[in-house]
Amino acid sequence: MKITVIGTGYVGLVTGTCFAETGNEVTCVDIDQRKVDKLKSGEITIYEPGLEKIFLRNLKEQRLRFTTDLKEGIQDSKILFLALPTPPGEDGSADLKYVLGVAHELGLMLNDYVVVVDKSTVPVGTAEKVKSAIAKHAKVDFDVVSNPEFLREGVAVDDFMKPDRVVIGTDSEKAKKLMAELYAPFVRSGNPLIYMDVRSAELTKYAANSFLATKISFMNEIAQLCERLGADVDMVRLGVGSDDRIGKRFLFPGIGYGGSCFPKDVQALVKSAKEAEYDFQILNAVMDVNEKQKLHLMPKISNFFNGDLKGKHFALWGLAFKPNTDDIREAPALYIIESLLAQGATVTAFDPEAMPNVKQLMGENIAFAENQYEALEGADALIIATEWNEFRTPDFLKIVRAMKRKAIFDGRNLFDVKSISELGFHYESIGRNFKSNN
Repeated sequence: MKITVIGTGYVGLVTGTCFAETGNEVTCVDIDQRKVDKLKSGEITIYEPGLEKIFLRNLKEQRLRFTTDLKEGIQDSKILFLALPTPPGEDGSADLKYVLGVAHELGLMLNDYVVVVDKSTVPVGTAEKVKSAIAKHAKVDFDVVSNPEFLREGVAVDDFMKPDRVVIGTDSEKAKKLMAELYAPFVRSGNPLIYMDVRSAELTKYAANSFLATKISFMNEIAQLCERLGADVDMVRLGVGSDDRIGKRFLFPGIGYGGSCFPKDVQALVKSAKEAEYDFQILNAVMDVNEKQKLHLMPKISNFFNGDLKGKHFALWGLAFKPNTDDIREAPALYIIESLLAQGATVTAFDPEAMPNVKQLMGENIAFAENQYEALEGADALIIATEWNEFRTPDFLKIVRAMKRKAIFDGRNLFDVKSISELGFHYESIGRNFKSNN
């Protein structure tokens, strides 16, 4: 099948590449000429494990192509995916200017029936707006479908190729048949294609992400309570997660969630609720808890240094909002860095993938290391903000030799508290009842 993906950001590039991998002819359209030139030459523009290999294969086999020309890009395509940015506005609402702008253009260009698919995460009612925008100029029949993505950064290729479920919102049998044909290779193992009305499909994505954000914030609240009551959040997590009604995932406490989805989607759902004259109290609390949790380590650090961080130097491991991505949007590490700098401290950071993005954002305000151990040189303390695998079992002798003080503040609970204390470290983590006092 010939399909077009409009937008080559994270969702668009993964979507286009994975559809090409199953034999479709995919054209990806983007207004950024520089990005398109890079992609044409085989230079992938995002970091996502497993993506580059299939990207290069499908580029070579000419099943995947890129253009800045929208009219050329949609020629002969049966399905057009809108994978465009929907950034949050100041009030938390999703900005639909890119989605609706393309919809207006499509109305002028369509010359045969197509299915237009909202792949971006968009508020309830967006498909109706897209349909109206296209219909102003369209002289042919078309359908607008909601097909929200459920990709986790770091495992997005596996998520796309072997989805838990595919949600399709449409009341058109013609559109349903085309979407079923397109997704057939991805659901052969029996995972469901779930059909529903468009508005329910649009809300499903927001509901799913907001529920996961709620689980994270709930466990962070439990971790706060553990610290005050002398309980161990790791034990509580095991006890709670063994209940199959709750499940084990998204129960790890830390320094808050970040990224492109959870913060934006929770805000957008709260905004949609307000517009419907409903006060979504739980999600308001989730956002409040998460904002505070990003700086949960700072009082611990301040107390250790008797309230004076001026002139202190910190090593920071991890800049991305989660491992296996270079995404720094709403990353807790950035909030920690800003707090340290504001108090007169200096920072040297290391992250396996995200340093170029932070350099672009912060310039010379912090230093960057070639590896995790170089970041430790002369540090008064180590702060861990992202749980990359290479941070889990470090060479502690190298850490001791490099640092001025044996102090670690762990925002991701990577180390066993008693074992690291026996090595002579002052070690503090999240929600665990043992704090070393070395």
